[in-house]
Amino acid sequence: MTLGQGRTIAFYAPMKSPRHPVPSGDREMARNLMGLLSDSGAVVTLASELRIYDKSGDAERQAILRAKAAQEVDRICTEMATAPKAERPDLWLTYHNYYKAPDLIGPAVARRLAIPYVQVESTRAKKRLSGPWSEFAQAAHDAADAASVIFYLTQQDHQTLLRDRYRDQHLVHLPPFLPDHRLPEPSDRSGAMLCVGMMREGDKLTSYRLLADALSQVSRPWRLDIVGDGPARSEVEQMMSRFGNKVRFLGELDRNALGMFYRQASIFVWPGVNEAFGMVYLEAQSHGVPVLAQDRPGLRDVVTRWDLPALTPPPDSGPEGYAQALTQVLDNPALCDRQASRVRSRIADRHLAPAAAQRLWPTLSPLLEIPS
Repeated sequence: MTLGQGRTIAFYAPMKSPRHPVPSGDREMARNLMGLLSDSGAVVTLASELRIYDKSGDAERQAILRAKAAQEVDRICTEMATAPKAERPDLWLTYHNYYKAPDLIGPAVARRLAIPYVQVESTRAKKRLSGPWSEFAQAAHDAADAASVIFYLTQQDHQTLLRDRYRDQHLVHLPPFLPDHRLPEPSDRSGAMLCVGMMREGDKLTSYRLLADALSQVSRPWRLDIVGDGPARSEVEQMMSRFGNKVRFLGELDRNALGMFYRQASIFVWPGVNEAFGMVYLEAQSHGVPVLAQDRPGLRDVVTRWDLPALTPPPDSGPEGYAQALTQVLDNPALCDRQASRVRSRIADRHLAPAAAQRLWPTLSPLLEIPS
């Protein structure tokens, strides 16, 4: 019997629906989760597309979103009450609950329908319990408390989830994963360096700025392909204009088109300022492309470390540290050869769909009363 056969799972992602038109790692992970559950035989329904997200700490916006969420709870429960039994969910699973995007729907629906409530990627931020996000932060904590199981993606999240764990709540490690069941074709590493990142204000733009400043300090020959688009594209183009035709902008590419560039890339460069983890790092490494990133908490869970600590520069080393690391890599092709083999092995062992299923289903099956 397929693991989830005959079971229905209601799925919800408050921050960004898997159907959202703007690409991001968050959307990608939500899609990967839905696909993983479906591939295991479960019927997965997207319970709601209501986006609960307050970027700026706006009390009025939060009140509006709370009212919309209450209406959505009533809608879902009313529909479920009249639906055939086979179409009613056996479990509710929410992806990514945190203080800017709390799950205001799942706990209430699960309680009214008397079904298990589960979260994947949930963060607790006590310092946000005061200030402009205080009510949303409390809602995120309450939603986390309601979950019988929380699957955490990074060790950083695990620390706070463990600290604030509610009663006998079960915490399970689920490393971020790609939807693939096997590794893709490896890169021949004959092409330019590759960078993939959305172009928007905030941390993404900061990463681009750091990368540009670092490249200006690298005297070795190099070329760079940049994949991505967004409202800050003109700023990124201006940052890179000093390098002339050494930098090529490819715009936004779908996964298949991007794969062609992964299969040629020599090195993947992206500092990763404040990245939660970064799906692009997994994609690059699955092709055997060595990654050069800063040593940041979320990235430690997905980026395979180099033999030399200096090749994972700390954030406080700034562009200089990143430039020094890149220079070492460009000067030592043998380092990249060793790293290319290591990163593919680690992805296969930890970050593909089969590995994720092995971690997910032993915990979900008892909640769904599936015989082991």
